[in-house]
Amino acid sequence: MAPKDLVAIALLTAGCAATPSPTVGLLARVNHRIDRSERIRLAAEATFGAGQRISKFELPNGLRIIVSEDHAAPVFSYHTWFRVGSRNEREGKTGLAHLFEHLMFNETESLRAGEFDRILEQAGGESNAATWVDWTFYHENLPSSKLDLAVRLEADRMQHLVLQDPQVTSEKEVVANERRYSVDDSVEGSLNELLYKTAFSRHPYHWPTIGWMSDIESFDTADCRSFYRTYYAPNNATLVVVGDVDTARLLRLVRRHYGSIARQGIPGQEFPREPRQRRERRVTVEKPVAADRLQVGWRGPALSDPDHVALTVANEVLFGGRSSRLYRSLVTRLEIASSARGWVSTFADPGLYEVFVELRQGHRAAEAERVIATAVSGLRRELVPDQEMEKARSRLELQFLQGLTTAGGKAEQLGFHETTLGDFRTMFDRLEAIRNVTAEDVRRAARRFLRRTNRTAIVAVPEPPGGGPSPAAGTEAGRGSE
Repeated sequence: MAPKDLVAIALLTAGCAATPSPTVGLLARVNHRIDRSERIRLAAEATFGAGQRISKFELPNGLRIIVSEDHAAPVFSYHTWFRVGSRNEREGKTGLAHLFEHLMFNETESLRAGEFDRILEQAGGESNAATWVDWTFYHENLPSSKLDLAVRLEADRMQHLVLQDPQVTSEKEVVANERRYSVDDSVEGSLNELLYKTAFSRHPYHWPTIGWMSDIESFDTADCRSFYRTYYAPNNATLVVVGDVDTARLLRLVRRHYGSIARQGIPGQEFPREPRQRRERRVTVEKPVAADRLQVGWRGPALSDPDHVALTVANEVLFGGRSSRLYRSLVTRLEIASSARGWVSTFADPGLYEVFVELRQGHRAAEAERVIATAVSGLRRELVPDQEMEKARSRLELQFLQGLTTAGGKAEQLGFHETTLGDFRTMFDRLEAIRNVTAEDVRRAARRFLRRTNRTAIVAVPEPPGGGPSPAAGTEAGRGSE
């Protein structure tokens, strides 16, 4: 990508500038001779780049539509985001949100099983979906001539999904096999699941998005129908359309296909607060690995927390590229690890700051923990030098902007921020915060979150030859919180 393209995208922060909006006139035409009770309203707007505009509309039934026209190529990306993820589940019914991601590609009242994908492929499109703790979304990328097809297919499965025993039973087995592959038979997947299970005791982040196996096996069709009626409602959804589309035509199509779908009563979004953690939690397990693996999670901030960006910059200082502090120490200089990385969870509620280290043979997790402790202590004690701060900010800004260079990437960021934080314009705030974060902000965030008592450590050790537990396997210290 040429530098001038990034410069254009960097004008995103100009999105809050007050300019005369042509959208008002457009909406007047769309609502012409339409009964007041059926009119679409403009909810929010922002401009960016070379005169591009993002507009958010709302139907009377609560469906939100975010549109960003971009006629650079004859394609568009169509996303449907639902404000439901694994945190909306309860004990005994974990994994329903993820199971539903699979069910939504099944039969509807007008389409046989498999026909949804076949029609899209014949139209030159591609589709996929994802589920996580706070959201579920579905997306298609299609030629611009197929807009009406995308609207029709997505509106159909939002209201006419067929949920009978054969469909549910079949998809349950698919998900169970996925869990076996990605968690039960995966060292990294099982360690990540154990990390969250240990770090959280009350909040729904305690259980995995894919769900516990016993819950997956016990779902019945009534569970799925109830979930569908509750959460797959227009007032719990946001459409995001980016690319070569005409906004007025899109809005008319959306009103025609989605307008009659009834809104539902969505359960309240209050979740249990996790008790304060007062001492380190530690679990050691045996795994089929050649050398130790270490996964550490400090209780971290919610995405909306002002310190989230500062902690993200701290992680960039520690793990951002081969010249970062901990990659250089663990992998390059000391050569005790083959890989090392960190990530600050981007959750609606407070999550974790995760660190993962894969040790080399002959080295133990304790060695990596000492190196990490020294680096963390440095962040808590001293200000990060200007050059390191500038590098960290620049890398994060570049990553952010590169994610907006495609219609699909832009649609995903808009849908994610709208669904997780309630307003797509918070993505502009995020970029501005990255540019303005200071070394003092980083030190404050490190002191606030990167405390020994605030962390959970999971250590995987090699299974002993010939079987039988090793002395360290299964030990656990400081499990509880007060």
